[in-house]
Amino acid sequence: MKLTTMALRNLGRNRRRTLMTALSMAIAMTLVMFMNGLINGMMDNLIFNASKDDFGHINITTTGFRERSKFLPVEEYVRDSGKVAAAIQSMPGLEGKVDVVAQRVRFGTLLANGSNTKPALCIAGDPGTERKLLMLDRSVKEGSYLTKPGEAIIGTGIAKDLGLKVGDTLKVVSQKADFGLGMKKFRVAGIFFTNVNSLDGNVFQIGLADAQDLLGMEGGASQVIMMLGDYTKAARDAPLVAAGLEGLGYKGLSVRSWENEGGAVAWLNQFRPVYNMIYVVVAFLGAFVIANVMLMVVLERKREIGILKAMGMPPREILGLFLMEGTMLGAIGSAAGVVLGLLLNVLVRAVGIDYTAAMASFAWPIDPVIRTAVNPLAGLVLFFVGTAVAMVIAWLPSRKAAKMDPVEAIRSV
Repeated sequence: MKLTTMALRNLGRNRRRTLMTALSMAIAMTLVMFMNGLINGMMDNLIFNASKDDFGHINITTTGFRERSKFLPVEEYVRDSGKVAAAIQSMPGLEGKVDVVAQRVRFGTLLANGSNTKPALCIAGDPGTERKLLMLDRSVKEGSYLTKPGEAIIGTGIAKDLGLKVGDTLKVVSQKADFGLGMKKFRVAGIFFTNVNSLDGNVFQIGLADAQDLLGMEGGASQVIMMLGDYTKAARDAPLVAAGLEGLGYKGLSVRSWENEGGAVAWLNQFRPVYNMIYVVVAFLGAFVIANVMLMVVLERKREIGILKAMGMPPREILGLFLMEGTMLGAIGSAAGVVLGLLLNVLVRAVGIDYTAAMASFAWPIDPVIRTAVNPLAGLVLFFVGTAVAMVIAWLPSRKAAKMDPVEAIRSV
């Protein structure tokens, strides 16, 4: 308590210097906090956009489909997928964690218009849900998005190859779940353009009910996709989903999180340790001014240090006194910086950073708005990191003060 009181008193002896030192630390920690929010927001956006079209944050399908997923086997599908989706949304332990549960069917097919034919990939789902995930409605350039059963939207490449326009009839032929042949006609409701050949020339979308009718899936879907409010909890929540579905009698299902799937989405997550190192480096740069100030303080107070030692104050208490002063400077600056950083993240999250203009020539259907992450727990961690960095930085000047010879310190003034 005595050292704390003395340290606080000493910081008040030169308030301007104390304020400027704490301000430099506050600026550094504000930058660190904003970087943390911005990078996490970018990661949220990238992982959402990379997972929404295919795997999701948590993916539920049959074991057989998982083993042969590259071939998109239509005979392997989740029976009563609507009931499975409803069970997930009401499952204990997942309350408030699930943003979207989507039933989706992906299958290869043959398209025809007159004598023209073309192989293609169909992505089928509930049109309302797919507005939030697949987002092809944003890329429709002619006609409209799916509004009723019996409609399809196709890419510009398919439209060109088959000679189709809005309002024409598209014939679809595919293998059914019972290995028979399924055929169905669709009205072309819209034509989309993404400037991505793999989409525009090969993909079309229909409603989930139409796909179930075409493939004979009887209320099922190839997979059920979950998008979570916090995708970092997917690996923890996936076993909960698996156990819950098994307890409800749904057997033979494979539940896997995006982290366990690997691929590009999981690769993005490998950068987090690098970002954490950057935070620490910036905090050290901001705290270096504390080392300069503490060294100056030690030189200015050599006589005072000599007198304290002559009066019997042990070196470890001298060390503790100056170390506490440096740590307090770091704590004050870190606290102010974290609060300012959090407020800045709240502001940027509300406004958002729209990078649509930066992708003017790239119309892939994605969410183009980055919203900074607001994480008070991360702020608390960064406060302790900033304080610890200040303590480390203040160690050498404090050690110098503790090792001073009292007689030489008094004579030097």
